[in-house]
Order: sequence, then C-alpha cells, then structure tokens
Amino acid sequence: MNEDINIHSWPCSYYLDTNKQWVSGRLSLTPVAIKFTADKTGELLVNFHLSSISEIKKESSNLIFSSLTILEKNTKHWFSSLQPSRNVVFNILEHFWREQLLSSQGAAGAEAAALQTTKGKELTGLLTGSQKRLEDTAKVLHYQGEQFDNIMRGLNKIEGDMDVADRLLTELESPSWWPFSSKLWKAPLEAKPKETATVSDSKNQEGIIIRIPVIITHRTDSNVKPGKLTLFTSGLEISDCNAQVIHRFESKDVDDIKVHTPYEISVRQRFIGKPDTSYRLLSAKMPEAIPVLEMQFSKKIQFLEDALGFVGARKSPQVDLGTSIWQAATGLLGGVVQPSSPAGGREGTDNDQVQLQKHEKVSQEEAKELKQILQKLKSLALETEAELERQDEALDSITTSVDRATLNIDKQNRRMKKLT
Repeated sequence: MNEDINIHSWPCSYYLDTNKQWVSGRLSLTPVAIKFTADKTGELLVNFHLSSISEIKKESSNLIFSSLTILEKNTKHWFSSLQPSRNVVFNILEHFWREQLLSSQGAAGAEAAALQTTKGKELTGLLTGSQKRLEDTAKVLHYQGEQFDNIMRGLNKIEGDMDVADRLLTELESPSWWPFSSKLWKAPLEAKPKETATVSDSKNQEGIIIRIPVIITHRTDSNVKPGKLTLFTSGLEISDCNAQVIHRFESKDVDDIKVHTPYEISVRQRFIGKPDTSYRLLSAKMPEAIPVLEMQFSKKIQFLEDALGFVGARKSPQVDLGTSIWQAATGLLGGVVQPSSPAGGREGTDNDQVQLQKHEKVSQEEAKELKQILQKLKSLALETEAELERQDEALDSITTSVDRATLNIDKQNRRMKKLT
C-alpha cells in the first residue's frame, strides 16, 4: 500500500510558534502521517507519523476560537478554522490514530519475527490468505444456493396455485347443477409429480463476513459520526457506536458502490420521486473490506481514479501467486527431504550460505501447520464443488418448472377468455 495516498485534506490555519502567528493552509491525512502545507509558500510545515501522537484534543485558543490540538512527542500543534467543522476533522483523525495504535501494538513483535522468517512461514502465510479468500467465496456461494432454493419454493407454490385455478375453471366450465355436466363421468385427477430441487435447511442466523469500524457521512459533510460497517452474505449494514442499525442495504437494493480511495467508499440506492439513500464510509480497515465488496457486487462496484492504483497493487501479486507458492513449496521439499544436505556440495561454505540454508529449512511444527491448512483447503474445495453441482441441478429444475408454469398460465388464460 502506498503510504503517500492522500486520504483526506481540510482547509485550516496552523499556529506557527516560531513566528507567533496563524498560517493558512491545508491539513492532510495519509495512511501513516499527518501533514500541513502553507497556502502562500507551499512549504511543508508539519509532517509527523501517526504512531508518534500522544493525544488529540478539542480545545479553545484565547478562550474563544475552537481549535484542535495534537500532542506529538513533546510538541503541541494547534489547528483552527477547520472546515467543514472541527468535529468532522477530530472524528476522522482520531479514528485513523486509534487504528494505527492497534495495528502497531504487534508491529514490534512482527518485525522481530520477520527477521527469522523461513520458507515454511512464507508458505503458511500464502496458504492462510488463500484459505480466507476461499471461505469468503464459499459464504457467498452458499447464499446464492439459498436464493435458488427460495426460487424453487416459489415456483412450487405457483404450480399449487395453478392446480387450484384448474379446479375452479373446471367448475365454471361445467357446473354441478348443469344436467349435461361431464363432471359425473370424469375420473378424479391424479396428483402430478413435482420436480423439486434439493432444498437445504437455511440457517436463521446470517453469517458475518467482515465487520470494521468506519466514519459515516450522510448527505452533508458536516454530518459525520463514528460507527461500524458489517458485510453479510445478503448485503451490508451500517450501525452506530451503540450497535443501533442506521441503515441496511440488501444486495438487490444497492445500485452502485464507488471506491473513491482505498480507505473511502460510497454506497447508494436510487429512488424515483424521492432523494436517493447514500452513505459515504471512511475507514483505516477499508482495504480489507473492498475485496469482499468487489466479489459480492462485481457488477455494481466502480473504482475511481484515486483508487485505481490500489486495484493494480492488489491484483498484480496475484499473477505471480502460483509461482510464489511453487517456489515456496520447492524450498519446503528441499528442507524436509534433505534437511542436512549441503547446497551444491561445495567445499568451504561461507557463513552466509549456512544461514541461507537454515533460512530455507522448514521445521516440523511448520510442516504440521501446513498439513492442517492444506487439509482445510481440500475440505473447502470439495464442499464448494458439491455445492456447485447441487446448484447446477437446481438450475435445471428451475428451468423445467418455469417452462411448465408458463404453459399452464397460457392454458388457463385461454380457458378464462372462453368463459368471458
């Protein structure tokens, strides 16, 4: 991820302590830093990392003007005349600062562990990512199967209603009081066999794919508040900090999703005769949710210019994913089968080459973990294949039922026209 991406910027004033005056400019937020650039000179007056911030507060300068203060190490920075409002800027900055602190708590340990990363750990990371993506795909596929089951149940109900209509029309065509009624000589109708697709018992509780904290903007830029975005297999839900639902979008209700930056999206539902329902969502965790949104709403999602770089950076490693796994697997085989053999059998191996051999080896614990992940991947792949086969059969049954229902409806329409 590019650390120079401009997530948001606001016009404001900054108190320059050296000159004892306020300087107008723009306050900018990037994924890892806060910057302030003066309007007149274009000089970068402030540039510090989010992890170096100790405190963000709303205060007043000279007891009158509302200001925002950021305590960075031992330096206190004052910002005033914030647009559209101080609360908006405070909520966004505090959100990214808190997420940066949470993500950096394990950063020190991760960096230390990265120094001793082996091929086994590298392969474990690749397979874990593949497992998560396959699990997300399986959830979406399961929901799609539930939709097919609902369609089949609806078609079965239509066929039942058509049977009732057939009996009523028969009564109208030859009523029982008519002396020449042919009803007396008619044999009772045999029950028609119905083709039913295998209907799975759908769970009442819907599974959550991902939930992230967000900053919610509705209608105006000044109407900003923190909340959460929850992605389900059937849609998405926006709630406030108290878990009260603000709005829920079903998959069919979403008309378009625009990705403005890797950290900001907007969701809209169009209406005729009344204003559209639109929400703008900003989050430090949004890069984790965008791939899921792209998979669920592939025909409705649109990446704007500032987000195209994120798409390329995210998709380009996938091209070499198979190569990376093959290379890592090669190291795995070399480390497990011949853990003590020298590389190339050269005499006088240097210390660097010995360390490289150790780096290429895979421990027994890592091999055990890899085996477990591969077993889970195999199980997920088999379940996905079975679900796809079931959905193919359901689609065939749906096609047959639709054709039969169409013929029955045309037949009953002709009979009703004769009666009129």
